[in-house]
Amino acid sequence: MKLSVKEHFSLKEYNTFGVDAFARQFVEIHTEDELIHLFSQPIVKQPILILGGGSNILFTKDFEGLVIKMNIGGIIHTVAETSAIVVAGAGVVWNDLVWYCVDRHFWGLENMALIPGTAGAAPVQNIGAYGAELKDVLLSCRAFDTIRGEISTFDNAACRFSYRESIFKNEAKGRYIITSVTLQLSLKPNINTSYGAINAELSRRNIAQPTIKDIAEVVSAIRTEKLPDPSTIGNSGSFFKNPIVSTQHLKQLQSTLPDMNFVYYQLDDNWVKIAAGWLIEQCGWKGKRVGDAGTWKNQALVLVNHHNASGSDIYNLSEQIIQDVNERFGITLEREVNII
Repeated sequence: MKLSVKEHFSLKEYNTFGVDAFARQFVEIHTEDELIHLFSQPIVKQPILILGGGSNILFTKDFEGLVIKMNIGGIIHTVAETSAIVVAGAGVVWNDLVWYCVDRHFWGLENMALIPGTAGAAPVQNIGAYGAELKDVLLSCRAFDTIRGEISTFDNAACRFSYRESIFKNEAKGRYIITSVTLQLSLKPNINTSYGAINAELSRRNIAQPTIKDIAEVVSAIRTEKLPDPSTIGNSGSFFKNPIVSTQHLKQLQSTLPDMNFVYYQLDDNWVKIAAGWLIEQCGWKGKRVGDAGTWKNQALVLVNHHNASGSDIYNLSEQIIQDVNERFGITLEREVNII
């Protein structure tokens, strides 16, 4: 088995920020067997970076090692009495997977339409949007163990999911390479309109009884309005996590800043999730530009590359935003994007 390894390879077209960075070596993987073979070779005795759709990464410098682009494709499904089991290769574009399921009336992914990236990256981040998260539908995933050189299977519990977190992002970071995901979706309508923006858009369209396609289309429309197209202007979608703070902290902020109508979502009696974009906007950053780095005019949560910003330019901007939000609200924002 021969793999095509490229030297000093430009990653500009492989990250949605459009940052020009180079990998010392670069290889594309299309099957599990290729991945297993790759890790039997001396080439892996160097720093390794796994790349999916490049939508959750910011290069601040060249990568002095091997970049592995996961291109394992394919979607298959089986149907039982009340559910559908869907298996997708790690390289499948996430939105393609969403619409594969929407077109077949498999409920569970429609609120996550138009999230950038690939199926293989989804468990790492426990992606989610508009009241839905991957952990709600993931049955299991297959992953290559780079230490043992074999394929392992992780069920939902073994993934240790939490808000935008998983075992692959924390305890086992760098050890496993996800090769496929298996989802369990409902054949029965399971409409999730817990977010007001969805209800508002449904109302605007005069849709009283939404179908699965209606939900996916409405979510896509909302995201398109708020988020810039990476093919037009470099970005990685939401750059920061929505911070989770105690209800007591929120009450203190509300009493200190009574004129501010805080945008938040009650998680339980003790914790709330505050909209990071709202916090950033209150600090005056929405639509602001520093050189070629900036925040998006329609959503302050999104950092953008207007033309020729370097990864360091974008990172430094994020540092300024974190500092300003902390100084004003006593809340430290965390980046969703992986920094290289």
